[in-house]
Formats: sequence, C-alpha cells, structure tokens
Amino acid sequence: MSKKRVVVTGMGAITPIGLNVEDFWSGIKEGRLGFGPITAFDTTEYKCHVAAEVKDFDAKEYMDFKSAKRMERFSQFAVAATGEAFKDAGIDMDKEDPFRVGVAVGSGIGSLQAIEREHSRLLEKGPGKVNPLFIPMLIGNMAAGNISIAFGLKGKSIDVVTACTTGTNNIGEAFRTIQYGDADIMVAGGCEASVTPMGVAGFTALTALSTEEDPAKCSLPFDKRRSGFVMGEGSGIVILEELEHAKARGAKIYAELLGYGCSSDAFHITSPAEDGSGAAKAMLNAVADAGLKPADINYINAHGTGTHHNDLFETRAVKLAFGEHAGDIRINSTKSMIGHLLGAAGAIEFITCVKELEEGYIHATAGYSEQDEEMDLDYCAQSYNDPDLKYALSNSLGFGGHNASLLVGKYTA
Repeated sequence: MSKKRVVVTGMGAITPIGLNVEDFWSGIKEGRLGFGPITAFDTTEYKCHVAAEVKDFDAKEYMDFKSAKRMERFSQFAVAATGEAFKDAGIDMDKEDPFRVGVAVGSGIGSLQAIEREHSRLLEKGPGKVNPLFIPMLIGNMAAGNISIAFGLKGKSIDVVTACTTGTNNIGEAFRTIQYGDADIMVAGGCEASVTPMGVAGFTALTALSTEEDPAKCSLPFDKRRSGFVMGEGSGIVILEELEHAKARGAKIYAELLGYGCSSDAFHITSPAEDGSGAAKAMLNAVADAGLKPADINYINAHGTGTHHNDLFETRAVKLAFGEHAGDIRINSTKSMIGHLLGAAGAIEFITCVKELEEGYIHATAGYSEQDEEMDLDYCAQSYNDPDLKYALSNSLGFGGHNASLLVGKYTA
C-alpha cells in the first residue's frame, strides 16, 4: 500500500513570547526574549530564579469557566492552542466524520501543580480532603482527552510521552496515522506547564538549569558561555491532514510533512550518547523516510538546549550524519528565545520550521557570539533570508535516550 501524503493546514501556539502563532512568530523575528524572574512561586531559597513563563493567559478566554476549572494549566494551554489551530485550518466538524479525526498530543510531565497542591492537602487535612478530580486532572493524557471532548474528535486519541521528545513524537505518530489511512485529520503536538517548585527544584538538582539571572545570558545554546537551559511552558499544536482531503475542502496548505525518524541512545538516562550516534540515526532515518539524501538538507532546527552535553553531542551528531556537508548546514535553536518547553518544545519548533519555510527566513540563535572548541558549525549568529529554503529538519532529544526528527518541506502539487 502506498503511503498517503500529509500536509500542515493549521497551527496554534501558546508561548512565553506570544499567545498565538502570529505574535509568537513576530517575537521570533524580532529576537524577543521570553525570560524573566519566576512569578509562579517564591524562589528566594532556589539557585534558579529565571524562567520563560506564559504571561497574561486566562483560560476562560478560550473555554467556558466550568471546563477551565476541570483542567490543569498544561491541558488549558493545549485546548487553547487547538482552538487557534482549528480556526486556522477552517475545519467544520459538521462536515467531517468524527471517527476520522484524531488527536496525538502529549505532555512530558503532566501537572506538577496538582501533585504539589493535593499532597499538601493530604498532609494538612487528611486523605478525605483530596480533590476527587486529582487524578483525572493530573495525568498527561488529559490534554489529548480534553481536546477530543472539546472539539468532538472520535478518532485515535493518544499521548506519546518521551520527555523532551514528546511533541516531536506525537507529530510523527500522527503523521504515520494519516499516512497509513487511519485518519483524515490529526490534531498533533505537545504541552507543558512545569514552572513549579518541584519542577524547578528537580531540574536544578540535576544541574540542568541555568542559574544566570540576566535574560540576555541565561539561554545561550551552542555558545561557549552556555550554562544550562531555562524552563519554559506553553503548547504547540498543528493540524495534519491527508493531502487529497485537504485539497477537497479547499484548505490552505502551509507545508508538507515528508519524513519522521527515531532512535534510542541506550546510553544514559539524562545524557545523550557522547558520539552523537543516536541523534544522527534519527536524522538520517527522517531524511531517508522523505526519500531525500543528506546533501539535500541545508537547515536544522536543533534541540539546542544550552546544556554543555546536549549542544556538544548534538553537534557531533550533525557531523556524523552529514559528514563534510555539515559545514554547509545552518543550525539554530528556538530555545534561545523561549527556553525549553519540555514536552511542548518539539511542537513549537516544528511550527517555527513551517513559518521559516513559508517566509524563506531562518531565525538567529539569540545571544550566540562565542565559539566553543569542537563546535565549529554555523549556529546562526545572525538571521538569514533564504527564499530557496526547501526543507527543514527539526530535532528533539529526550531524557531516557529518546531521539526524534521531523523533516518538513515546502508543499509542491
């Protein structure tokens, strides 16, 4: 059976620099930084005081009050972003078979807020006072579940959880679902809201977070001065659609999803493989899945967290995968402006790739200026106008050794 072609027909975003795709993308082009002092809780006793928080988000502006109360922040982000994506795609569910429209949306962690809040209630007031909706609000699959309920989607509904690769894997699995005829439309992406006392304390204990307090210096992917990642939050949602279905309803087509590749490092629970072999294989798998050659790729949106290990080992992966051609590839990190959105990161970065293809523009890696030893590739110290940009490769690497890459290209009939 020949695989069906899959295109992007809608996008939605809730981010630290914009509560919709237009504002987010304007912020990216302006080099706007979403970093600032943490406001969600008192960080006086913490080593880390900075995050990329979503500001001015009011769930009741996106859904009714009752629904909002029954969702934790990560689910609210996902439902809000899906609403934008649905409107952008122009989907009328009255004209669709609801069993042919599915969801693949994940959260790497779920709700730490619910755990912290209900654990305190348990200790202070006893087990009888724990919220009856504690578990249904906590678990990560509730983003997908709430999206299905809110929009009447009765097809496949899944939550792939692979830490910081979650958003990318969900888009990839939605892609496969449509390719093999199990759905006409899939809502896909990721969401996260882990700027909480336990979240920040936990990642700080891993020495993964930057303790730099200057917003201009706290997130410096690929730079010699990098000191760790900055915790972000938000959601990225895309509407993936079978090409002929999209054409039949006259949908606007932003781009075509061409390839999806995965691998596992089988090396360490937090560090990528030192030689980059796992990430390299995921990239090459995506390129091969698209029917392309490594030499066809001239741009990569890197995982690029700003930790010492990630950036060095991802650089090695690019060199291993592309050989001498690696020096001709432009590589940037969206996390230089919005921080690391964990389970939502890959989805937001996929949206970034689609917008870059649409406009023939590659954004700069904000703050990058000082080259580190061995890391001698083009990390986009400046932005590029590239009207001939045809393909974008988006990488995600997750704790546990998960690697995933998506290859998206300009749509051609």
